[in-house]
Amino acid sequence: MQSSGLDTCVSFVYDLSCFELLTDEEKVMINSNSVLVNFKKGEIVCKQGSFASHIMYLEKGLVKIYLEGNPKDLILTVTPSKNLMGLQSLFEGNNTFLYSISTYTEVSVRMIDIQVFKQLLRQNSHFSYRIINILNESTSQSYGRFFSLTHKQLNGRLADILLCLSRRIFKSNSFNLPISRSDLSDLTSMSTESVIRIMKDFKDDGIIDINNKEITLLDLVRLENISAKG
Repeated sequence: MQSSGLDTCVSFVYDLSCFELLTDEEKVMINSNSVLVNFKKGEIVCKQGSFASHIMYLEKGLVKIYLEGNPKDLILTVTPSKNLMGLQSLFEGNNTFLYSISTYTEVSVRMIDIQVFKQLLRQNSHFSYRIINILNESTSQSYGRFFSLTHKQLNGRLADILLCLSRRIFKSNSFNLPISRSDLSDLTSMSTESVIRIMKDFKDDGIIDINNKEITLLDLVRLENISAKG
């Protein structure tokens, strides 16, 4: 089994919003039972273990979803706009968030009453099917993350993340990275010093270019080979 670099940092971004599968009446129900909240860069959107009263839809911005740890957190995903968050808290018998979410940029999050969301799942089979697909994709992404973290060497892990950020989030070979070296170390489960060293090695080898926070992937073939070989 090999893990694609696309499966290591972010779940699939659906071009068609699941909310388009709702009836007009159900859309009104969502609008009447939700509120749009704006967050600044670095703010906490939800706290692991806190009461899960809402499902969150990220309308704008970039966040990280992570498990809190001591001394290091484990970043599960870097999540861009047009994604649902908090779905894993929907199962019966649970009423708390299973992870924390904080912002990389200014973001806008629509907070949807969780009971209303559950009602829509019960009454709209097409909506429910899309949510199941989203959860399955999230599970697939988690498998890719764990394979990368447990079976790949440091170079392969970092190559995975750079490819994922380029193709899944920024959709460009050149992007301004709002993520700190410390967050990259959490994403790859390595020390910050190792991230800095390998980034320098990639730059010296002509695989990437770094200009302040802007990263350009110069040699995708070599980066893909490093990812594949682990």
